[in-house]
Order: sequence, then C-alpha cells, then structure tokens
Amino acid sequence: MDTDHERSAATGAAPDADPAALAERLRALEAENAALRQRLEAAAALPAATTDAPRGSRAPGRLRAAGAVVLIALGAVLAPVAVIAAWAERTLTDTDRYVATVAPLAADPVLQSALSGRLTGLVMEQIDVGALLDEISTAMDDNGIAPRASAALGALEAPLTSGVQNFVREAADRVVQSDQFEAVWEQANRTAHEQMVAVMQGADGALLQIGDDGQLSIQLGPMIELVKERLVEAGLGIAASIPQVNASFTVMQTSQLVEVQNRYAQVVALGMWLPWIVLILLAAGVLVANRKMRTLVVAGLALAASMLVLGLALTIARGLYLDALSGVVLRLDAAEVVFDQVVSFLRVTLRTVGVLGIVVAIAAYLAGSSKSARALRAGLGRGLDGARGFAEGRGVSTGPVGLWLGRHKGVLRAVVVIIAALVILLAGSPTPALILWVAIVAGLLLVLLELLSRRAPEMSSDTHAQAST
Repeated sequence: MDTDHERSAATGAAPDADPAALAERLRALEAENAALRQRLEAAAALPAATTDAPRGSRAPGRLRAAGAVVLIALGAVLAPVAVIAAWAERTLTDTDRYVATVAPLAADPVLQSALSGRLTGLVMEQIDVGALLDEISTAMDDNGIAPRASAALGALEAPLTSGVQNFVREAADRVVQSDQFEAVWEQANRTAHEQMVAVMQGADGALLQIGDDGQLSIQLGPMIELVKERLVEAGLGIAASIPQVNASFTVMQTSQLVEVQNRYAQVVALGMWLPWIVLILLAAGVLVANRKMRTLVVAGLALAASMLVLGLALTIARGLYLDALSGVVLRLDAAEVVFDQVVSFLRVTLRTVGVLGIVVAIAAYLAGSSKSARALRAGLGRGLDGARGFAEGRGVSTGPVGLWLGRHKGVLRAVVVIIAALVILLAGSPTPALILWVAIVAGLLLVLLELLSRRAPEMSSDTHAQAST
C-alpha cells in the first residue's frame, strides 16, 4: 500500500485515480503540445512582411507594390535634378556659400598666371614704347643732337619694349600673388554677391557680366588700376598716364548660364522645394509598400545609383564644356580651374547623398526580415548575451538600470535613429564624413543599448506552480 501510495504521489495523481482518465489526459496534453509546435513552426516559416496585407487580398497588394515602384522610381529620377537645383539656389542666394566657392580662385596658380598675363597685355597696349621713342628722337633733333644718336635710339625700341613688358609682368605677378589681393578678392566677391544676383535677374554688373552667348566675364578695370599703382611705385612714372581701361577676362562660356539667367526665379523655387519633394516621394514609396524594409533597401540603393549617374554626367559635361571653349577663351586651363571650383560643392553634395543612400540601405537590410539579416542579428545577440553573461558571472551587472533599459529598449532604439536623422537633416552643409560618423555612432549606441539592457528573470515552473496555488 505504501509503495502504491508513493508511486501515485510521484506521478502527481491521486491514489484512487482512474488509469484510463490519466491516459486520456496525457493524450490531450500531447495533442495540445503538437498543435502548439505546429503553430510555432508555421509562424517561423511565414515571413513577417506578409502580415502587412490581409490574406486573400492579392489585388490591393499588387497595387501597393506598383505604387511603391512608381514613387521610388520617380524620386530617384528627380534626385539629380534636385541636387543641381539646390546647389544652384545656394550658390545664387547664400553669400557665404558663394564666397566659399570663388574665394579659393584667388590663390590658384593657374588663374593667377592667366590674370597676370591678361593684365600685362592690357597695360602694354596703353604704353606705346615706339611712340615714346619717336617723341624723344624728335626732341633730340630739335636740340641739335647728332642724328646718329637719334638713329641708335630707334634701334633700342625692341629691347626697350621687351624690358618694359617684363617690368609690367613682374608688377602684375606681385599684385595677383600678394596676400592683399586674396583679401581684396574675397571682400570684393562678398560685396558683389548681391550684384551677381542682379546679373542673374538680367541686369549687368560692374564686376560680373553674362553675354548673350553665355560668356561669364570678370571686369579687370579695378585690377588694372592696382597694377598702375604698383608700376608708379616701382618708378615707371609713365604708367600714371594710362587711361581707365574697360576690359574683361572670359572664364566661362556656356548657354546654360543664359538659361539660368532667364529662369532665375524658377531655379530658386526648385532649389528650395524639389529636394523635399524627392524625400516625400521616396518616403511615400516605402510607406505604401508591402515589405517596407526591403523597399527601403531598394530606395536607398536607387538614390545612391542616381548620384552615381549624376557624377558621370558631370564628368561628361566637363569634357564637353572644355571642348566647346577651345579657341574661345585665352586660357583654357583657367576656365578648367574655374569650372572645377564652381562645381566643387555640387560634387560634395552628390557624394553626401550617395553615401546617405548606401547607409540607409545597409541599415534597412540589417533591420529586415531576410534570412541573412536574421542570422546576423542572431549571431550578434548571442555574442552580446555571452559578453553579458561573462560579466555577470564575475559580479559586473547593470542592475536596475539594465532592467529599465530592457523594458524600454524599443523606444530607445527609435530615439537613437530619430536623433541621427535630425543631425543629418539639420546640418548646414552635410558631408560624406558626417554621414559616416553619424551612422557609426548610432550603430555603436544601438549595440551598447543591447549590451547594457537586461531581461527580467523568468519564474521557474515550480515558482509558477506555487504562485498559481
């Protein structure tokens, strides 16, 4: 009896329990367990993204997929136009951006050499050495000086002209290479920015002019006056008699300048609104998609690809531009320097947007439901769990703070992502380096959050049984 009682107690059944009832109960438990296992396996095999659309609604799902494709394609096509429009708008309306664009030209050796050569030629046109020698020869004849001396003076015209030209060139070189010239150049461009806007609106300016054929020329009158002052200071007094010269230096010629001038208001409006329209189109494409994370990967890669296309187009445009200017401007290398400097911020912008697209695509892939992404997250989770367990085994634990982090982990992840996005959006001039550093810091913060957070200890089956009784 005692033995039967002990066996009954070990199985958790009453001594007088019916064996058939116990068998029936055991079969019910096994059936329930089998059903639970089937549900778990079905849930694991079913992609999470398929829950976005109800079953049996394939037609709406296809419409959403088609709408997402159209919106993202339209955003990717308009992205290069938006980048160009934003760059043009900033260059035309932002004085600091404009000065930052043109100020380095004053220190460029190629442009300095071109300007110095142009200034030397203009000054030499006003200094007629032959006429001066004729006046001296006439005076010598009037004063009874021997004709041989007058003839010898005429033979000196060529070397004297060369000497004066070298003297003027040295003075022009000193002017364009001086620190004072760089400061004057920067300040003059800052002051002339409003005048440049007036030129874009159709009015001629004193420093910058756009011709009917798209020539962008710099007025050299103020620079010639500066060279005249240096020549007089160096002892060439005749330079003081040089009249005011109205000359220009053509550095760029393209019909697109005329288009920008004629459509200035439209360029400004596009630069302000088109980038936001592109972001709205891409975001809408992701929101209407059935599989949002996968669509976000496609949107990021499409944005990066559009910037690659813009970069290739800019390289082709540069070659076509220089070919068109061959034989038109005096110094083709100076026009090349000006083009590269003017589009420098455009290149930075397209690289920044391209890097942003790649970063977004990588982040969306890591957060997606693909097998490889889940495997990566699982591997990272096991590594962090191991590191956390190793630390807790040696008495190092985040304690209540870790429990709080674990309870609010989802909200904290969203906060990190939102702050990273705001840093990029609110940056005055984002760069590829800024995008990469923000992505790296955000990733490290998310990993640190996973490492520091703790789950609440689960109750054992005995504890749960005791709590239920």
